[in-house]
Parts: sequence; C-alpha cells; structure tokens
Amino acid sequence: MNVRLRAQIIKELLVFLRDPRARLVLVGPPLLQLLVFSFAVTLEVRNVDVAVLDEDEGRASYELIARIGAASFVDELVPATGTADLARLIDERKVLVGVHLPPDFSRDVAAGRPARVQLIVDGRRANSAQVAVGYLSALVADIGGETEPAVSVRHWFNPNLAYRWFIVPSLSAILAMLIALLMTALSIARERELGTFDQLLVSPATPLEIVVGKMVPALIVGATLATVMVGAGVLLFRVPFTGSFFLLLLSLVTFILSVVGVGLVISSVCQTQQQAILGVFAAAVPIILISGFATPVENMPRWLQMVAEASPLKHMLIIVQGSFLKALPASEVLANLWPMALIGAVTLSAAVLIVQRRLQ
Repeated sequence: MNVRLRAQIIKELLVFLRDPRARLVLVGPPLLQLLVFSFAVTLEVRNVDVAVLDEDEGRASYELIARIGAASFVDELVPATGTADLARLIDERKVLVGVHLPPDFSRDVAAGRPARVQLIVDGRRANSAQVAVGYLSALVADIGGETEPAVSVRHWFNPNLAYRWFIVPSLSAILAMLIALLMTALSIARERELGTFDQLLVSPATPLEIVVGKMVPALIVGATLATVMVGAGVLLFRVPFTGSFFLLLLSLVTFILSVVGVGLVISSVCQTQQQAILGVFAAAVPIILISGFATPVENMPRWLQMVAEASPLKHMLIIVQGSFLKALPASEVLANLWPMALIGAVTLSAAVLIVQRRLQ
C-alpha cells in the first residue's frame, strides 16, 4: 500500500509540476491576486468629491468647510451656487455627497443651539455614500462644540482601521482554497478525459488509496501557498501576527483537507476538465459569499447562518484573522477547528464512495 500511494502521489505532483501551464495556473495567479486584491479589494472610501452649498458664510461654516477639505477621504470640494446646482452635481455623478449649510448655521453654533446640516447622498452608490456620511457626520459633530456630547472611540485590534490588516489574512485563506479546489477538481476529471482513468480500473489501488493519492499533492501545494501568503502578509504588508503559528498551520492543513474533499467530490462526478472548472466556480462562489468575508454572517437570515456553519472558509477566516490581530486563544481555535475536520471527514468519505462506485 505504501508503495502504491507513494507512486500515485509522485505521479500527481509530476503531472502538475512538469506542465508549464499547470505551474503557471497554480503558482502565479495566487501570488499575483494577493498583491492586486490587497490594494484593490477595499471597502474604504477614498478620493471622494464633495459638493458644498454654503448659505451661511459665517465663521463656523468656514471652519467646517476647511475641515472637510482637509479630510483624508476628500479629493475635491466642489462649490454649489444653489440647490438646483447641488442637485445637478449629484445627478451627473460629479460628487458623491452634497453638504448644505443653512443661513443660520454659524448663529446656532455660537448660541449653543444644535446646528442643522443637510447631507445629500447619491443613493446609486449607497455603500460608499453611507461610509462618507459617517465621516462627514463626525466632522459636523465636532464643530457643534458643547451642543454635542464628547465621544471617545477606540478601535481594538486594529487601532487605525487599516483595511489591509483584514483583507490580506482573509485572502491567504480564500486563494489557498481556490487552488486546492481547482487542483483536486481537475485530478480525476483529467484522468477520465485523457483515458488514463481506465488504467485505475485494472490497478491494484483501492478507492481509498486513489483518493489519498489525489489528496496529498493538493494538500502539499495548498498548504505551501497558504504559508507563503501568510508570510507575505507579515513581511510584505506588515500585518501584525500575534497568535500561534503552530495552531494556524494546523488549522490550514485541516482547512485544505476539508476543501480537498469538496474538490474530489466535484472531480468524481465530472466527465471533463471543463465541467470540473465550472463545478469549482459553482461551489466556490457560495462558499465565499456565506463565509462572512464580504458581509457579516450575523446579518444573514437565521437559516442561512445555519448553512454557513457548513462552510469551512467561515471557520478558517475566524482563525486566520484572529491569529493575526488578536492572539486567538487555543480554545477558540479548536472551537472552529473541529467543524472543519468534520466537514473534511464527510466530503472525503463521499469522495471515496463515489470513486468506489465509478471503479465498479
């Protein structure tokens, strides 16, 4: 059995590593995507153009406009001559937000009364507009002086709200998942498409040995790439790593195993590599969407939160983000580790059963 397994594992590694296109697909894109997505995939709002309609022209309005213009998220202040001009600027998408200061703004601030400011947002860009409104509201509240309560905000684990501290650890798990899915999904489908799958029918290898032979190369490649991307996050992007590297590595291996099981199930039921690639796309998109990467799982309907528990990526994101930023304790790591181990046991067992049925 050891000889047969070693032969299959070496054969699978050679198939991918000797093929220049396979090497390019497996190694190049994940590292390139990590570099590109780390800068491009962000929910931060930058370079915002803001229209200002100042009907007050007093000291407080002048100070507020100066603060808005000096804010890091504002690119350009566009003066509006009237309400119609303000509406035109928003309608033509020349600005994201309009600030309307009424004639009594400075008088209300000087008298200690709550000063009114109207913020008009472009609802077609709702997410960015809401974030910009939050920034502007903080500036307006600061101008109010004694009329506004003093609020002190402290952000734990990410004091400066550096979005890259969130995106880089998450991408290391997501990209490793995609590579492991793709590599395993193509394995059996490639054998069947090239006609070499028939040789497995007459080989002494058991279904379990076949699955393990396909699983180990994907595990090695996926875990290696994930480790490289974690190292890039620490050394290149300067994301602080405060947890246990051993627990993170153990979690990565378990995570890749659970993903490999999904890929082998896809590969076992597909006849061609094209079908396998489509199967990977069909499986990966829902896994990512319900993982909490783009939107919090807590915001989803109750039934979808239960479905999200079956996503190995959901548990891995908790571990990898916690390992980087908050020194996630071993108890919480294990609490998210055993669901991934259970998912891997189920998917790998299903792959063995499907392969066994195909060999009969």
